[in-house]
Amino acid sequence: MTGTLYICATPIGNLEDITYRVLNCLKTVDLIAAEDTRNSMKLLTHFDIHTPMTAYHEFNKYDKAKALVHDLLEGKNIAIITDAGTPCISDPGEELVRQAAEAGIPITSLPGAVAAVTALTISALPTRRFAFEAFLPHEKADKRERNRILEELRSETRTMILYESPHHLKATLRDLCDTLGSNRPISLCRELTKKHEEAFRTTLGEALAHYEQEDPRGEYVLVIAGKSPEALAEESQESWNAMPLADHMQHYLDQGMPEKDAMKQVAKDRGVSKRDIYNEWKVKN
Repeated sequence: MTGTLYICATPIGNLEDITYRVLNCLKTVDLIAAEDTRNSMKLLTHFDIHTPMTAYHEFNKYDKAKALVHDLLEGKNIAIITDAGTPCISDPGEELVRQAAEAGIPITSLPGAVAAVTALTISALPTRRFAFEAFLPHEKADKRERNRILEELRSETRTMILYESPHHLKATLRDLCDTLGSNRPISLCRELTKKHEEAFRTTLGEALAHYEQEDPRGEYVLVIAGKSPEALAEESQESWNAMPLADHMQHYLDQGMPEKDAMKQVAKDRGVSKRDIYNEWKVKN
């Protein structure tokens, strides 16, 4: 019979956050695929778990996933864990899950800690809708892709969540200030679930000024307020108003919109009355 792949969430700091279900799973599976076996050994030793481990990480995820899928098809039950939190969330575990799913292997997730959600809940920013961006591409490695993502975030109305290391925090805050504006609210969360847990609720500009004076410490989760619908509408209106009326009208006429409806939509875009558009359009045409 085919084995089962268990996605097991582990603590992001406080060991008491592990669930009984995960502990039982880690004790009873045939093999644990760990992102860093040395790091995970501390967790297993603490809970007196002696299940064999194998390394599964970013640099071997394709070939190792094939080997693990083979073991699963042979009937082994395998648990995958990451260094901290839930596997597959900005993590190489997604490749193993993809290959296992394609092979028809049963997959189940044992929920637990997720740094992004933990930070979101204490950020004091809107939580109903959010966009998880994980780590931005490093500027030196892929500046074009980094700029593309930042430009996408410029008009994002949902609360945004990013991960960042202390070494790159200041550079990321600078880029976010340039893109989103220095007054954008942000909550910088660090040491989550640990004794010195901190949620620094401020603005992007104030956060950058703070860390220009004080070195960042620990891994950060950045929770950033999205652009308000009012600001987005105002920005859109400014963009339309900068366009010549003829081009604006042609934009809708090219879509097959009747002239009357096009004038109505143009008036709405520009925040003016339909009569104003009618008078200007008819004079020129």
